[in-house]
Amino acid sequence: MRPPLAPLLLTIAGLVVYQISSKSVPRTAHPLVAIIAAYFVATTLCVVAIWKWPLDGSLSHVLRQLNWSVAGVGLGAALIEIGFLLAFRAGWPLSLASVAVNVSAGIILLPVGLSMFGERLSMAKVLGAALCFMGLVLIARD
Repeated sequence: MRPPLAPLLLTIAGLVVYQISSKSVPRTAHPLVAIIAAYFVATTLCVVAIWKWPLDGSLSHVLRQLNWSVAGVGLGAALIEIGFLLAFRAGWPLSLASVAVNVSAGIILLPVGLSMFGERLSMAKVLGAALCFMGLVLIARD
């Protein structure tokens, strides 16, 4: 049974909005201030969304359920934000930057998924990763 597609569609929509918006941040704006402002908007949206998606218990109970991984998500998100913003300012095209990053990260994460999370690797996944890598090479040759 396949997992539902709705979370992936939400992520795809978010990535498209994110990439277009990131590419459109004025060059005169300080990149870190732009990211702080973006996280303010994200935080505000999450606070508002809690009313539609209520907590299971008190806020202190929910906060106690968090671990080190939340800091990792924050670190990773900040690195992604800063990296894309600087890549676009350095001249990377919108059509290539996201593909290069996502394919590269996906290939790096294949062995991580196998070793850390017990995921399985099928011949179809190996072939798919190889095709993605070959596509990345072809796209980057321009």
